[in-house]
Amino acid sequence: MRIQTQAIHAAARRDLHDGAVNTPIFQSSTYELSGQVSYDDLRYIRLNNTPNHQVVGGRIAALEGGEAAYVAASGMAAITATLGSLLQAGDHLLIERGCYGGTDALARHTLPRMGIEVDFFDADTPSERWPARENTRVVYTEAIANPTLRVVDHERVLAFARARGLVTVVDNTFPTPVFFRPLELGYDLVLHSATKYLNGHSDIVAGVVVGPSERVRAITSIANHLGGCLDPNACFLLERGLKTLSLRVRYQSETTQRLAELLEASPLIRKVHYPGLVSHPHHARASKWMTGFGGCLAFNARDAETAQAIIDTLQIALEAPSLGGVETLITRPVTSTHLAASKEDRARAGISDDLVRMSVGCEDPEDLLEDMAESLNAVAAGVHV
Repeated sequence: MRIQTQAIHAAARRDLHDGAVNTPIFQSSTYELSGQVSYDDLRYIRLNNTPNHQVVGGRIAALEGGEAAYVAASGMAAITATLGSLLQAGDHLLIERGCYGGTDALARHTLPRMGIEVDFFDADTPSERWPARENTRVVYTEAIANPTLRVVDHERVLAFARARGLVTVVDNTFPTPVFFRPLELGYDLVLHSATKYLNGHSDIVAGVVVGPSERVRAITSIANHLGGCLDPNACFLLERGLKTLSLRVRYQSETTQRLAELLEASPLIRKVHYPGLVSHPHHARASKWMTGFGGCLAFNARDAETAQAIIDTLQIALEAPSLGGVETLITRPVTSTHLAASKEDRARAGISDDLVRMSVGCEDPEDLLEDMAESLNAVAAGVHV
């Protein structure tokens, strides 16, 4: 089955619910014993193995081309459980500089308190300069970086890791499996903040990790003790959101391309970050591995005041963190996603005060384009509020 068909039908279990077209919500915290010999196989909601978990996890695994998936209560819960299964005190994590703010904070502040050493690498420097050590165990990166929209040289990352026997983990939230399938390229594990495009409606928080069954089982075992379980109601909503995944992200990507081109032509904008633009420094490598470039863009206005004025003048986009929903959201990362990062760390990652991230929704493209053009004109004329 192709991906849009998989998004609707993969892993469906209509035998479990009397032929209902949609998976019902199994609102039960516990289930009768049926001969399980492993703790992780006990049917209990905290162990992430209710029918709702199994269906939505199986469907996401199919979309990514993986053997199994663990569905978590948030993207950070999935990330924490994954790294917790791969690293222990004395190990070393190598992580791409400029990742999502929550991941960055976990790596900088929480993991070192657990005795795990962490170094950041600049993906655009020669791999010989990446600070791997004898105790390095994991290389972590993002398919498209949040919020700078950089695209790492994935083949170089994989070659670097294979030469050293390292586990590779990639966050595929931005392109989604509709546009990029990292497991097929050679990554060991794929993560998502399912809050974003996989669900697509800004009404739940969820996360997922996909990969080989043995690795996912180890991650799930760690997660079951951490307690980050997804509620069956949220599983139901995530499964529902998946059914329109391909339709939504393709539509959003087309609109985002047009908005990026509009912004690139404005004298108020210093730089537009979107891999679909030929001017993007990683356009060629993104085009090599991805079939589309996603529904997020970023841009540097000529200064922070101009950046905020553009946000304030827009009529459709909502100023809010998060991304991937059907409504357009816009934010300055220094006031939201990377508020906790130091100014120095933000500068090293390319996150300046004038950087704006825009998550393009499913509104009519012409309305979004007109709204942005009117905002740019108003700010240029000095008539913004």
